[in-house]
Amino acid sequence: MKKNHYVLLSAASLLLLTSCSGKLGALSADNFTVTPNPLETETGKVPTTINGTFPEKYMKKKAVVTVMPELRYADGQVAKGQGATFQGEKVQGNDQTILYQVGGRYNIKSTFDYLNCNKADMYLTFNAKVGKKTVKVPDVKVAEGIIATSELYKSTLKSAAAAIAPDAFQRINAQKQEANIKFLIQQATLRQSELKNNSVQEFVRLLAQINNDREGLRLNEVEVSAYASPDGGFSLNDRLAADRQKNTEKYVQQELKKAQLADASIDAKYTAEDWEGFQELVKASNIQDKDVILRVLSMYKDPQEREQQIKNISSAFRELADGILPQLRRSRMIINYETVGRSDEQIQQQMKDDATKLSVEEMLYAATLVDDVNAKEDVYKATTEIYPNDARAYNNIASMEYAKGNIAAAKQYLEKAQQLSSSLPEAAANLGMIALMNGDIQSAETFIAKANGANGLEEVLGNLNLAKGNYAQAEQDFKDVYSNSAALAQILNKNYASAAVTLKYIKNPDATTEYLKAVLSARMGNNSDAADALRAALAKDPSLSQYAKYDLELKNVAK
Repeated sequence: MKKNHYVLLSAASLLLLTSCSGKLGALSADNFTVTPNPLETETGKVPTTINGTFPEKYMKKKAVVTVMPELRYADGQVAKGQGATFQGEKVQGNDQTILYQVGGRYNIKSTFDYLNCNKADMYLTFNAKVGKKTVKVPDVKVAEGIIATSELYKSTLKSAAAAIAPDAFQRINAQKQEANIKFLIQQATLRQSELKNNSVQEFVRLLAQINNDREGLRLNEVEVSAYASPDGGFSLNDRLAADRQKNTEKYVQQELKKAQLADASIDAKYTAEDWEGFQELVKASNIQDKDVILRVLSMYKDPQEREQQIKNISSAFRELADGILPQLRRSRMIINYETVGRSDEQIQQQMKDDATKLSVEEMLYAATLVDDVNAKEDVYKATTEIYPNDARAYNNIASMEYAKGNIAAAKQYLEKAQQLSSSLPEAAANLGMIALMNGDIQSAETFIAKANGANGLEEVLGNLNLAKGNYAQAEQDFKDVYSNSAALAQILNKNYASAAVTLKYIKNPDATTEYLKAVLSARMGNNSDAADALRAALAKDPSLSQYAKYDLELKNVAK
């Protein structure tokens, strides 16, 4: 019994001596709460909030303690965070004061660099003095491990689609050619001099050409529109315009028959008083009173009133009679036809026989007819040999190199594309993707800002927003896109149902696809499915095993 009293007395004496000495005791993890715990990456950083407590009778009245958080990675790297300094109640300073008798609470927000390793522990270190004497306070481990799922965007970028500069090839192109015939005042006769004008002769030649090239040219219809000028009475103009239509239509029928195209349809119509054409010609003229004339046209809708008001402007009417009205006594003949380009098979055969006979648009289109990345790249390289100044081909070679993981080569081709055309938006978008892959979000934003109008820009923006931590916006950008990046955005946005659909329909699933399936299944509590997906991922890429070993997303999944 006496022995027990002696032990208790000794312990009490030791506590008294410690509290009165210049030493500071050890702190434990119980004195700290870390949020989030476990830690989690965010745009290449590891942010955290530390809520700490100095216990009662801990902070000596003359003590100054700096709390410094640091992240210690398993590979030996250390990332320093932002700390805070606290002082005892007798210290003259500007730091937060902690009372000796009651202790105190504090809050520290800190951010660490993520150093590409999810095995890391967070420690708090202490720089402490009591008076002028430095005292040792042991480090305290306050958090273990990092959830680094958001950083998987660098892996998803490897299978992301680079922007392909599109071709402008169209197999069938709508075309039209117009010819004009003028008539003398109050006449509807087709004059030989008018039938020999250049536009009419080109009209006749095109009909013959369409007949001779039935594969390359296709006639749809011929339009005939006849007009009378708006001077004179309406009845006279109506009869004149109708006769002009009839005579012109008859001429067209004769020419179609000569060209062996008699079965072609003719759409014929006439306009009794061509006020619309009149207004257009006046607007384009240098007539002295044209503003007055245009004002009359806007003020009066009745044709007779319009004509009378214009005639009242005597000097202007003489100019109209000489320069404007004769041009409105006319008929128009329009051939509506289509040019028909090579078929897919013909383009592919021409590539083999002699690619120099293909247009640049046909060559760029030819690359879309093959699925193999190397075969596509061969077509694009052939395009640069025949059309060395077309930036699109260089950009598209870069896209193929990107798909093969040859990022340095891709960048060289993109720089060549930009030399040829600094405004090519797809090249800027792809340079942005490469910057993202290197973790340089700021440079990526600069490049992508110049990619307005780029083919596939929404998907590029999705990857940018994913890297920036804007998961909801990224998910919206990836609408209708089935890719690893799209699935990751949905997982991080906790839209697990959509992520499952996206992962299911990825065209060429790779190791990252399977790994995302494992993470998704684990988050949904399906650990058996997660284990199967993880095994599939490691079979495709064994190098993932080290990351998976310490991935807290998979802590309950059999490995």
